[in-house]
Amino acid sequence: MSDQDLVVETVRDLLGAHELFVLTPERPWDEGLWKALVDTGLTGVGIAEEDGGSGGELADAVAIVRTLAAGAAAVPLAEQLLVAAPALLAAGLPVPPVEQPVTVAVAPAVTAEPDGDGRFRLTGTVPAVPSADVATSVVVLVGGAGGPVLAVLDTAGLAVTSSANLAGEPRGTLTFDATPAAGARLSAEQAESFRARYALARSVQIAAALEQVLSWTVQYAGERQQFGRPLAKFQAIQMELAEMAGEVTAVTAIVDAAVQALDRGEDVVLAAAAAKVRAGAAVEVVARLAHQVHGAIGFTQEYRLHHLTRRCWSWRDEAGTELEWSRVLGAGLVAGGGDDLWTALTRVV
Repeated sequence: MSDQDLVVETVRDLLGAHELFVLTPERPWDEGLWKALVDTGLTGVGIAEEDGGSGGELADAVAIVRTLAAGAAAVPLAEQLLVAAPALLAAGLPVPPVEQPVTVAVAPAVTAEPDGDGRFRLTGTVPAVPSADVATSVVVLVGGAGGPVLAVLDTAGLAVTSSANLAGEPRGTLTFDATPAAGARLSAEQAESFRARYALARSVQIAAALEQVLSWTVQYAGERQQFGRPLAKFQAIQMELAEMAGEVTAVTAIVDAAVQALDRGEDVVLAAAAAKVRAGAAVEVVARLAHQVHGAIGFTQEYRLHHLTRRCWSWRDEAGTELEWSRVLGAGLVAGGGDDLWTALTRVV
């Protein structure tokens, strides 16, 4: 068993000890699961030990995020491992303690005024920040007269308006009023890379969740009897399962390709754009057919299916919609002119 397999098995064991539950304003995340992840060092995987992490590679961090997403884990670890920590390290900023949850936000409407060496004052409002009232720190990409700024600050003392997405995951609005923060100026390319990492993190989660939705649906169709035989014996159901499998295979392949590009240190913007667009399109098909095969039971709160389909519907619209990333992808593909189009298409993935 490889080290990565061992990590995945550890995460699965932890998930098995924490039952799924419907998220509510009174219980917006799984604090017990987070503590278990901290105790096993999994909240710092992919971050070097000298930077306060547990060591390991990007692939290890991705495997953890995928496993948690497939298990509908109510913890904000994708933002921490795949977006916040790498961006802070690349910008020369310290990573907050990995034992505490960190969230991220893209806030072009928020301004950053210089306030001394490595300090800025943030002003403005940013909506739909993941786990805003759960995280102890927020890493935010903001605008500024001198260019984009990556800032990191404690959430304690910030004005937070709590809300939730369709899945019940906490999504708060943060208000900055000349709020001091540590930060660093980024180039336009670095800022776009931050957005791309955020989109890729959501794509990784979607791909993993859709794989699990497919697995549950195949299992249900094989067990559920109708007219004296399993649902899976009906040709119409077989066609729907095949369509679901095709979508899941496609999105998994393109997300894996984007992760590998990121691991190689390549410009990941177009690969992440393609992954986010394809993941969003797959959600439309896989979630619809999964509920269709399951029938009425799939819509009940007591059944497990909605824990993933509602998350997929929510994640589809986060970190940039399909329309936004389609524009990025299209502009990138034609940037080199018509003669370079085919090369650009094959280079993306």
